[in-house]
Amino acid sequence: MLINFSKMHGLGNDFVVIDAINQTVQLNAEQIKRLADRHYGIGFDQLLLVKQAQSAADFRYVIYNADGTEVSQCGNGARCFALFVRQKGLTNKANIRVETGAGDLLLQVNDDQQVCVDMGEPIFAPSMVPLLFEQQKTTYSVNLSGNEIEFSALSMGNPHAVIQVADVAAADVISLGAQLENHSLFPERVNVGFSEIIDSSHIRLRVYERGAGETLACGSGACAAAVAGIQLGRVTSPVNVSLTGGDLTIEWLGEGYPVKMTGPANFVFDGMIKL
Repeated sequence: MLINFSKMHGLGNDFVVIDAINQTVQLNAEQIKRLADRHYGIGFDQLLLVKQAQSAADFRYVIYNADGTEVSQCGNGARCFALFVRQKGLTNKANIRVETGAGDLLLQVNDDQQVCVDMGEPIFAPSMVPLLFEQQKTTYSVNLSGNEIEFSALSMGNPHAVIQVADVAAADVISLGAQLENHSLFPERVNVGFSEIIDSSHIRLRVYERGAGETLACGSGACAAAVAGIQLGRVTSPVNVSLTGGDLTIEWLGEGYPVKMTGPANFVFDGMIKL
């Protein structure tokens, strides 16, 4: 099977994007893991498939982690998706509606080629994150490596835990991220953000993504960190979120309103691979 693909990134969070409308693509978990291998494959944090919509949306957006598991949401990937379908001539719209496993996303390509993604409303009910706590709280706690860790929890179409830290550069992202990602409190695993508040409009963030490990950027993670900071009264919208790979602007007016994320997306190269 020969597959045409594009390599793209959003602030260093990298993707392989495949047009599954104009070519037949059927991949299993082992093939996805092989493609994700940075030595023997192409290498990526997530694989994005562009498919025909099953409703009135323009496209369907299917996402796989590097470990072959399918997920419902990826904010950085959504920005790449928007530029991909325009550059490849699949649409000329500046405002694009796409189906995802977490509902429809609205993507707006600005004149400067920055992409604004309407990520929908954050979800806080533990059963919907999902998180195995009966009562909804602003923060929760869990014991990791003998230490009590406090975190916020919410869904941005995928589950997020956000830990407030004094210095994100010194945070034990790998160890604590892996422990919390796979903790029994999160039956579908969780993305773990480590958030340092710089001032009332600026957050510095590192994210340990489920199925991928620490990445250079995570769009939905930036949204989750901004929402958590706003809920705690430590930042106000709009929030500049500085990730290892660059900055995103996150807007949220409070409960009942959607989260909007604006940032760049970039093509790296096009290629063809045989599986």
